[in-house]
This record gives sequence, C-alpha cells and structure tokens, in this order.
Amino acid sequence: MDYLQIQGPTKLSGTVTISGAKNAALPLITLTLLAHNPLKITNMPEVVDIKTLLKLLQNLGASCSLENHVLQVDTSTVNHTMANYDIVKTMRASILVLGPLLARFGHCEVSLPGGCAIGQRPIDLHLKALEQMGAEITIHAGYVHAVAPKGLQGAHIIFDKITVTGTANIVMAAALAHGKTILTNCAREPEVVQLCEILRDSGIDITGIGTSELTIIGTGGKTIDMVDFEVIPDRIEAGTYLCAGAITNSTITLENVRADHLDAVTGKLEQMGCTFDITENTMTIHPAAQLKHVNIITQEYPAFPTDMQAQFLALATLASGTSIIEERLFENRFMHVSELQRLGADIMLNGHTATVIGGTPLFGADVMATDLRASSALVLAAMAAEGTTNVHRIYHLDRGYENLEQKLQALGATIVRLKE
Repeated sequence: MDYLQIQGPTKLSGTVTISGAKNAALPLITLTLLAHNPLKITNMPEVVDIKTLLKLLQNLGASCSLENHVLQVDTSTVNHTMANYDIVKTMRASILVLGPLLARFGHCEVSLPGGCAIGQRPIDLHLKALEQMGAEITIHAGYVHAVAPKGLQGAHIIFDKITVTGTANIVMAAALAHGKTILTNCAREPEVVQLCEILRDSGIDITGIGTSELTIIGTGGKTIDMVDFEVIPDRIEAGTYLCAGAITNSTITLENVRADHLDAVTGKLEQMGCTFDITENTMTIHPAAQLKHVNIITQEYPAFPTDMQAQFLALATLASGTSIIEERLFENRFMHVSELQRLGADIMLNGHTATVIGGTPLFGADVMATDLRASSALVLAAMAAEGTTNVHRIYHLDRGYENLEQKLQALGATIVRLKE
C-alpha cells in the first residue's frame, strides 16, 4: 500500500494547473447513457473514481477510452442494465446510472452503493422521486430493482432535502420521461448546473438552471443527440491548493480555475487575512502575515462546502485565536480530528462542532487518511509541521486528487510517494 512522506515546514511558490472536477465528471459520464451518438469529453480528470465509473459503463456495454484527459465514449452499444455490486461498492456515485438506465430502457438493477465512510447518504430521495414518475421499485438482495412499464412520466417532485446526486439522477431521468417534470428544492452546485446546461445545449427544454426549481420537458423515451463538452475545473481541488498557499505562508497561482465557484472559500480565506489577484481563469493567493481565526458552518452551495471543511480545520490550527467549525451535512465527517491531534493540533470535538485553539505548534507523525478530503487536510498540516509526517491509506486521496504529490513537488514541497 502506498503512503506519502512529507518534510515540513515547507515554502511553496509557482503555478499549479487545476484538473477537471471529479464531482462534475461523474454525473456527466452517466449522462452519456442518454445519448445515441459517440461523444468527446475534454478536461476529464484521471483519478480512480473516474476509472471506476468508466469500468461500470464498459460492463454495461459502452465503449470508452480515456487518454490525456480526453474521454471518447459511445453508449449506443449498451445492452446490459445491471450495475454490479463489485463496482458500485467502491463508489457512491455509481447510483447515478439508475435514472438514465431506467429512463432509457424501462428497467434496471443497481446495487446499493458504498464509498467514503463520512456518514449516511441514503438514496431514498432518488427512489421516492422515481416512484412519483411511475417507476415500480423493490429492493432485494442488495439491489434496487426498478421497472417503468409505461416509461417514466413527468411529475412535480419536491425534494425533502437538498441532494446533489438526487437532483442529478432525477434531471437525467426527466430528460427522457414523457411530459413535463418540475423539480423543487434542487441542488444548485456548479456540477448540477453544468449537467443541466449540457442537456439544454443538446436540445432538451430545461428552464430554471442555477435555481432551486427546474422544469424539464422530456423526450418521451427517445435518446438524445448530445453535444461534446468540457468538464468544469475542480473547485474543491482549487480550494485545497489555496489552503496550501495559506498554511505554508506562500504566494502561489492557480490556472484553469473558476473564481466564481469559490466565493464561499475565498471569503473565509479573506477573513483569515489572505488576499487574491483574480483574472478570468487564474487566481493568485497572497498569504496572511498572521492567519486569523474563523467561524465556519458547512451548508449546501452557494454556502461553505462540506468538502472544504477538513482543509480549513487544518488551516485553523495555525491561526491566532479560537476557530469554531460546524458540520451540518454529514454526521461522521470529523474523523480527521484525531489524526490532526497526533500532529499536535489542539481541537475539541462536541457533536457536529469542532473548536480549534490556534497557534499550537505541529510536529511530524504517522497519520492515517480516513476519507478523501480528510487525506488532503493531513497533507496540508504535514507541510506546516516540523519534521517528517507519513500519511497512510492514501488510496482515499487517489480517488479524487490527480497527481497531488507531483503538483506539490512542482510548487516546492518535499513530498514523495513510498510503499509500505
């Protein structure tokens, strides 16, 4: 098993190119199940989660090739509608094949999903919405069996709570349904917005993009002549590198980045004393002379993203004063706290709230990654710590960060990948 060895404290400088967004690319790959034509998708991140989902598509009968961040995919040959446990167990996003497969074929079997251990992320909202659209759903032997004997029908669906994958799944289902579907209380994340924009550009009548209510007129079961597209930049990877500049007291520049997707993140960094130079597709962070404490509550977009909570918790360990970080989206997303404490961080945990006493020195130690974003928080803290830190179980990192150690090495970090 691989691990990362990091020598700190370190100083960074230079430019880093941000990859395509994993969280946008995953639903966009399943979106291709609605197309009857071959597609070319550019700026595709080459990370483990993407390769896992492409393997699932190939198992369904699609042809895919990913090279130099360009994905060529043809789903016109799909002839299976069963998403097997062997693949789905490793990644929750596999559930995103449910809506497209059911809408296109009228039936499918999808294993109940697995993924990061950051808390319960049930799919009941997906299933309830599909039932409102006329699907008959049973769960048997760990599989969701879905049938729509008359095809999916348009409906007015009100999500009980905001769900990113639920919104994406039902938008895709609605695109091929019969009649009009209205979705209320939708997720507004940039990743959902891009999915909707591609459907609109491919001829689907969809209005309300970027708002919490979407109206979609379906094709009545006909597949779509879909346009080629480019995946948006990864706002979470970008936010992580901004935190790398802040935690190492370094000026660095990000290329291929959408600053408008990062307002909540840059707003908190500005509160901590950092400043920015921003152009159309670059951001340069200038660190604070002394990081100030900050209070954060994670919520749905456009509020502060849960996927940046761990990185800011690491950053708060260096700030002056006491920071309060409240996690409102997942009930088990503070597993990195005990690992940061191993480095010397002074953090008190009470339910969904972490209190960070800043300014305590960090020292290198052996730590263990517990989920994708926690992994990056440990890397950030290690770059600020005195001495050698070994970050174990980095297969979590490889699921969502492309060439992390190479990018950090290019910025000047002393970081190497080693075998246990």
